[in-house]
Amino acid sequence: MLAYLVLPSFWWHFEHLPAMEPLPKTTLAPDGLPGDPLNVALVGSEADVLGAFAATPWRPADPITLGSALAIARGVVFDRPDPDAPVSELLLFGRRQDLAFEKTVGGSPRRRHHVRFWQTDVHAEGERPVWMGAATFDRGVGLSHTTGQITHHIAPDVDDERDALMDDLEVAGRMTALFHVTGVGPTLNGRNGGGDRWFTDGELAVGVLAPAGGAGVVPVRVLPSPAPVEIKNQFWAWIRPVLATDDDEAR
Repeated sequence: MLAYLVLPSFWWHFEHLPAMEPLPKTTLAPDGLPGDPLNVALVGSEADVLGAFAATPWRPADPITLGSALAIARGVVFDRPDPDAPVSELLLFGRRQDLAFEKTVGGSPRRRHHVRFWQTDVHAEGERPVWMGAATFDRGVGLSHTTGQITHHIAPDVDDERDALMDDLEVAGRMTALFHVTGVGPTLNGRNGGGDRWFTDGELAVGVLAPAGGAGVVPVRVLPSPAPVEIKNQFWAWIRPVLATDDDEAR
């Protein structure tokens, strides 16, 4: 009862944006299997989001077409850069992602940071829309553990991708505030549709973007989480390296 009922009730928090409480916490693959966990959100118009990413090393991902699919295949096989390579479709609210961005690592699309965003019906900071997103790191290409199809495999530490994305937006001077709400919840051994393991402290980072043409704040203003959540996060910071080590040994 303590592990499953009492403690999670202390960690469930939406004090800075209560309207996000009923929203989904994970995406779905087109075949209905679980997708990646939602771990980031942005507050701002589409122009604000596009302008913010334009100020960072991230690039918009191309839509999936025959040409873009062949281009990423060539990049993987021949180790060629493809900074605009498409990302696969995941579903939220019954639709594919509205926006997707990526940041390449090395000279091949095998490894890359990427994030998908969906616009929600929730608004904050007046009438500015909230975009929910799933940020993960593609660590290589292989066969799906569930379908046998060729796919990217994600790194398990999705919190690292969440935090790195927010750091990039802050360094670019595109955020004015940052806070956290409950996402999927603390998870030791999650699995996405490809069968890849992931783990998380369960928090979803929300970045408030500067309006297009405006300047953000560095360092960004961080709104505090409740004390039980901070304690949980400190404990998670202690076990996080152990979880990463376990994954390395499993591979």
